Amino acid sequence: MTAAPIDLGLYPELQRYGATDISACFSCGNCTATCPMAEGDNTFPRRMIRYAQVGMKDALLSSKELWSCYHCGECSDTCPTQADPGEFMAAARRYAIASYDKTQIARTLYTRPILGTLVAVLLAAFFALFMYSAHGPQDGSTLAIFSFIPEELIHNTGIVVMILVVLAGLAGVVSMARAIGRRDGVHPRDVFGSRAALARAGHALWVSVGRESVGQVRFRTDCDEDQKALPLLRRRWFIHALTLWGFLGLLGATGLDYGFALLGWKATGAPVPIWYPIRLMGTVAGALLVYGVTMLAVDRFRAANRSAKTSTTADWMLLALLWVVGVTGFVLELALYLPSAPAWGYWVFLLHVAVALELILLAPFMKLAHAVYRPVALFFVALADAQPKGGE
Repeated sequence: MTAAPIDLGLYPELQRYGATDISACFSCGNCTATCPMAEGDNTFPRRMIRYAQVGMKDALLSSKELWSCYHCGECSDTCPTQADPGEFMAAARRYAIASYDKTQIARTLYTRPILGTLVAVLLAAFFALFMYSAHGPQDGSTLAIFSFIPEELIHNTGIVVMILVVLAGLAGVVSMARAIGRRDGVHPRDVFGSRAALARAGHALWVSVGRESVGQVRFRTDCDEDQKALPLLRRRWFIHALTLWGFLGLLGATGLDYGFALLGWKATGAPVPIWYPIRLMGTVAGALLVYGVTMLAVDRFRAANRSAKTSTTADWMLLALLWVVGVTGFVLELALYLPSAPAWGYWVFLLHVAVALELILLAPFMKLAHAVYRPVALFFVALADAQPKGGE
């Protein structure tokens, strides 16, 4: 068997992504002993730190355990040498996102904050100017706000953006899944080879997507000890869940709205009662997103918990984009129900569309990519747990 190559530049590279000085770590194992998610062979974060120290890049990037961490901070609080393993794990995930991305966009956003911010600003300006170049009249009717930018242009641009995002996301997910599969010895037959294999894969899919990613079960039950004295609306798992649910809900409502418009059932942006299913779905999802993002920003500003004590420019950029999309969506809803269209409504609509397109386009290269990479890693974790121990 060929030995895995050693990359002596791995640890310095990880430091560019925010990794703290782990040279103080002498592999005592205290972090693994205190981690509520470490069990069985999942000896993280100790194993992840060791990979970085000796330059085992491939082993680090193929570790599904890297994504099992929710950065509760217990390992950092109890580390006898103050090596801050929790922040190291967060930095390693940033590094992994950039490594799976072949476009170098993620690397730029994480390691070159000034250039990354400039790219984000220019991208939003591009979308705004591109949309404005085809703008329609401002005739004072509320429906005219949503026809200020031609619906067909928004729709076609959105399709192009989604295709690019899906391609970029799939490329990253395939790279990650292949790396984990090779390391764990998982073959396609382990997923599709028999009825029993399909049943195990189905269960693993439910655990990774339904139970953990959407339901936040282990985050809520195992990584929330220091938060239990707080009200539910201030607890980290709940804020994280509301943000995720809000984003997915808005994405779903937007897709349904355009789908209904294509079928001719309702014009995009047409006034409907607040209890209209799609409108209600979007309103509730928007409220969840705005609350969740606002509290995430407040916690980061106050360094309210271990995971919020260190923030990158990319972290703030993502929160800003999510917040602008959520708030401008509510402002547009208000404008829609006014007797006549306010002049500012047209410009808020232009801002909303430009930032929403930018957010979707940058999703695979920012922390929002966790919503894809974590379920994939957790799928392999659940699949390993479901494998028969003595053979079938």
